[in-house]
Amino acid sequence: MPRLSDSMEEGTVLQWLKAVGDEIAVGDELVEIETDKANMAYESDLAGTLSEILVQEGETVSIGTPIARVGEAAADEQGTSESRPAGPVGAGDPPPPAVAEASSGEVPPTPPPAGEEPETAAPTAEPEAPANGDGHRVKASPLARRLASEQGLDLSQLHGSGPGGRIVKADVESASPVAGPAAEPSGPSSVSPETAKGQVTYEDLSKLQSTIARRMAESKATAPHFYLRATVDMSQAVEGRRKLKALAAEDSVVPSFNDMVVKACALALREHPRANGAYRDGRFELYSRVNVGVAVAAKDALVVPTLFDADRKGLRQLALESRELAQRVRDGQITPPELSGATFTVSNLGMYGIDGFSAVINPPQAAILAVGAIEERPVVRNGEIATAHLMQVDLACDHRILYGAPAAEFLARIRALLEEPLLLAL
Repeated sequence: MPRLSDSMEEGTVLQWLKAVGDEIAVGDELVEIETDKANMAYESDLAGTLSEILVQEGETVSIGTPIARVGEAAADEQGTSESRPAGPVGAGDPPPPAVAEASSGEVPPTPPPAGEEPETAAPTAEPEAPANGDGHRVKASPLARRLASEQGLDLSQLHGSGPGGRIVKADVESASPVAGPAAEPSGPSSVSPETAKGQVTYEDLSKLQSTIARRMAESKATAPHFYLRATVDMSQAVEGRRKLKALAAEDSVVPSFNDMVVKACALALREHPRANGAYRDGRFELYSRVNVGVAVAAKDALVVPTLFDADRKGLRQLALESRELAQRVRDGQITPPELSGATFTVSNLGMYGIDGFSAVINPPQAAILAVGAIEERPVVRNGEIATAHLMQVDLACDHRILYGAPAAEFLARIRALLEEPLLLAL
C-alpha cells in the first residue's frame, strides 16, 4: 500500500483496474485506492505480469502492506518467486513481508504451475473498459468505470467531457437511466425500530468524512481561536469586473470575486509571515511559499484544493487554476498532492447568500478567512447617504502564533487590496 498523502496511514482498495494475468507497463493504472483525502488511481512503478492480488476490493490495510505481486508466476530452482510486491518501497524502509521471508531463509509459497488456477487468488478486477472502433481502450476515470459497471453502461457509447475526451463521473451520471448518482458506500448501514424521534438510520463515514471530523475536532480542541471581522467596500471591484466582462472574449475566463480575495490574501500573506505559518510542537513554522487552499463543496464532504504560489500568479491564471481544481473535485479526480501543502485557507459561502460566518481553522495553519456575500447597502459618504457594494470577511486566528494586533494589520491589508483592486495586478 503506497503512501499517497502526507497524513495517510492506511488505504482501502476500491477497485482493481487490472486482473491476474494481465501484462502491466510502468505508468499503467493498476488499482483505485481510497485515502484520507481522496480516491485516486495508483500507477504501477513495475512492468511485468500481475501474478497475484493480495488485498481484495473493500479491504483496508496499513501503509507498506503488499497488495499485489508483479512478475513471473513461476518459481526458480531455489523455490524463490521472481515476482515483486507492487507499490514503492523507499530507501531505508523495511522490505515487504514476502521479501523479508525470502531473505531470512524461509521459502515463500510456490505459485501454481502455468495453466493452473490458484486456489486462493482469483481475478477480482472488473473487466477492462470496452474498446472503441480502432481497438483502443476507452479513456475513462476509475470512478467513471466503476459507476458504469454498477449501472450496466457501455463506456464506448458515452461521450467524454473530461480532458482529451476522457469519460468522467458526470458523463456516466447523465447517461444513467437511474435518477441521480449511484449510491455511495457511505449509505445507511442499519435501521433501528421506530422511536419517539421516528425511524433512525445510521451511516458510516467515508475516510474523507472521518478525517474532516477528526481534524476539525482537533482544531477546536487544541487551537485557541479568536475572530476578527471587517467590512470591505467592493464597489470598485464590482465595477472593474463588470468592465472586464464587457471587454473579454466570449470564451475567456473572467476572474471571480473569490479569485480577487485569494490574490489579496496571497499578497498580504507575503507581507505577514506569521499568518503564513503554523504553531507546531512548541515552535513557529514559517513557510517560504504562499499556497492558498480554497474550500470546495463536494458530495457529503468539504474538499480544500491548493493554489500553489498564489502570490506570484496573475488573476487570470488563478481563475483558470481554481476552476480546473473545482471541476476535478466535482468529478472525483482530485489527487492528494493537489490537496496538500496549503499554508492558508479561504472559505466563501457568499454564493449561498450568507452574510458572514466564523470558520474553523484548518490545522496546522495559523488562520482561515471566511467570506460572505456582496450586497448593495446604504452608506454615509461626505455627510450624504449613498450606496456601496459591501462584503463581510471574518478571520479566524490561532492565538498561539497570530496575535491580535498583527492579525488586525493582516486583515486590514486584505481589505485595502480589495478596495483598490488595481493593486492586485502589481
